[in-house]
Amino acid sequence: MNILILHRVPYSRIEYHRGIDHDQHDVTYLGKQSVIDTLPPGLRCKRVVRPGISSVNDEALQWLAQFPKRFDRIISMSEYELLDAARLREALNVEGASLEAVILTRNKLKMKEAVLARKLRVPSFMSLDRYLALQGKVPWFGATVLKPHSGASSIDVSIYHQPDCTFDEIRQKISDLSLCIDDFQVEEYIRGPIRHFDGLVLNGRIFTMLSSQYVGTCLDYMERGQPLGSWHLETTEQMQTWVDEVLSAVQIRNGAFHLEAIMDGDEPVFLEVGNRVGGADVVATYELATGIHMPSLELRIHIEGELDVAHVAEHQATLGFGWFVFPGHTHSNLVYHGLIGADELRSSPFIVQWNELKPGALLAKNVTYSAFEAPVTGILKTEDPQQTRVWLQALFQQVSLIEDPTSVV
Repeated sequence: MNILILHRVPYSRIEYHRGIDHDQHDVTYLGKQSVIDTLPPGLRCKRVVRPGISSVNDEALQWLAQFPKRFDRIISMSEYELLDAARLREALNVEGASLEAVILTRNKLKMKEAVLARKLRVPSFMSLDRYLALQGKVPWFGATVLKPHSGASSIDVSIYHQPDCTFDEIRQKISDLSLCIDDFQVEEYIRGPIRHFDGLVLNGRIFTMLSSQYVGTCLDYMERGQPLGSWHLETTEQMQTWVDEVLSAVQIRNGAFHLEAIMDGDEPVFLEVGNRVGGADVVATYELATGIHMPSLELRIHIEGELDVAHVAEHQATLGFGWFVFPGHTHSNLVYHGLIGADELRSSPFIVQWNELKPGALLAKNVTYSAFEAPVTGILKTEDPQQTRVWLQALFQQVSLIEDPTSVV
């Protein structure tokens, strides 16, 4: 097969060779120079550098106009380029998920409408345009969340806790940041722990899945510089059924999924879903717990359209794993100086991996959850999921980044 990879995620996070036989297939990687540079030197493939000025779709079509080539598969493993891959498949008549289906898993308004149509609970919501037309009159009480309908990593998300001031504050934010109204939505804020469900689906059927619960939130990580982690917990039959119904509602039939829900007591409230693997160390802990490398199987699903599901189902999950990451983008001078309170925890017998930048290293300005980009990341394993949760909570309470090295005695 001729396979085009829209290459955005650094190679080490996907390890494409584990899911694609590069000797059997002719694989082309299209991406910006910085990401093309992450490809292994000896990998048999074609490397195409795009300028990165306009959309991937436009630059791919420009390249193909100069160097015509037919592809059997067009694949993106990045949430940010799934729509480009779908547009290219449509333009070039290539097999794969349709643009309509991909939009359903990228647009938070459309996905909530689809889930609500199945009589599953979602937060009350509306487009920002409608919210402004209604002068902020919403059918819910309490706090309101403003967020992009196609965003990720909680970027540009904000919560407004004072209903009497919310409308004016949102209008002020729109004005201050020159936000595009058509790109945003508002929704009811629901308080509760957030769970994420990760796995793989083939022809509409889940054949492997793990449930996890966050310690911290993606919003606090992005906005306040608070650490984030999650731990695996047992999947109940009720939650398995709920996940299956959500995936069916948003038409995720093949590949990986990363689904988030707010837990209101024992009831899940749909938050969002993506047709891709989760970030941070979701993939790594999944493989440690099950022996399954999700990106590899997802690539095989997209390329071959089939798997030995019975063999995969033999893998029984070992609970007790968790991951953590400390952000650096909110650090005052974007230089890593080290940690306070970490000495005992670094040498904990529960630590499977501890990745830490060297003092003096520059910190990324962008929001990142990746090892060796974020200042500190790690994986742990205890004998019991609740023990993992408690350990993560203790880690976040005891450990912090050094802001001013001159103040440390």
